[in-house]
Amino acid sequence: MLKSKDLQEAAKDFRYLLNRGYPRKAALELVGNRYQLTADQRHLLHRGVFSDADSESRHKRKIPIERIRNKDFVIDGYNVIITIEAGLSGRPLILGDDGFIRDISGLSGNFKKTERTEEALQLILDVLRRVKPRQTLFLFDAPISMSGKLAQEVRDFLKKENFLGDARAMKVPEKILIGFPGIVATSDTAIIDQSKQLVDLPGYILNKRISSESILRWRRKRGSI
Repeated sequence: MLKSKDLQEAAKDFRYLLNRGYPRKAALELVGNRYQLTADQRHLLHRGVFSDADSESRHKRKIPIERIRNKDFVIDGYNVIITIEAGLSGRPLILGDDGFIRDISGLSGNFKKTERTEEALQLILDVLRRVKPRQTLFLFDAPISMSGKLAQEVRDFLKKENFLGDARAMKVPEKILIGFPGIVATSDTAIIDQSKQLVDLPGYILNKRISSESILRWRRKRGSI
């Protein structure tokens, strides 16, 4: 169903409207209604299709993971962990026009810590060991249940590994994430568009751990996935 002709055409039309300045919400509603898309299909378009200008701007600011070395690094905690968990659990992911992998299950508000959470954290720490940022800050949304406990667990991990950094549960982590002067790990478009340098940390971690078939990829020249 996800690879139906209607969805392919819908993606093409949605991108066409975005390229011509239509508001994103209105364009998605127009295209969704025209093709009678389900809520899940509309969500898929929303997570993966962007205007050429937005995509190109984000691609230019996305940097190789190795460039984190000796730089200040902030991680959008739930955004990154949930995406990694999704990949490890076999839930669908999408590689957007802008080059960032995203989870499309919409589970962030109902997040609950599992064994996959521990695995995701260990994989993140493996990356930190290799690339050696100057310091790393994990930020978690405090309104999500048990955020304070998860932040404490991450602080313990950092201390155990002798990593310079911190983990905080904040009511509005975007206050730090947006405009952070170092390097940011997130796939949140609002944060991406106001960041100077970004990495796709889940994409880097999952690249060699999951089948490429589990990642939906938009083939933009043909307007399909």
